[in-house]
Amino acid sequence: MSYVARRGLSTLIPPKVASPKALGANPNAARMANVGKFYERLPRGPAPEPEAKGLLGWYGKKYFNGKNASGMPIVHAIALVLGIGYLQSYYFHLRHAKNNAH
Repeated sequence: MSYVARRGLSTLIPPKVASPKALGANPNAARMANVGKFYERLPRGPAPEPEAKGLLGWYGKKYFNGKNASGMPIVHAIALVLGIGYLQSYYFHLRHAKNNAH
């Protein structure tokens, strides 16, 4: 067999198929032992309640939490849009009408 043909066949065989450590052991058992170790290290019990950080976190915990969910964010959004609309009207129109009144 030529060198090229041997080289081509050697790339098909993985290098550590028959390592001395794995000859007598079942590879599936070692794999399952690793999976068991992984699950042993995971925390048990319910996840801790996340802390609210900042103004947006506090608002989300107060109004969007599953236990205390409410429709108040819709009312707040409407009030915010009306407030921004009034401020824009004042800035672009009403402040000029005030100066021309006298």
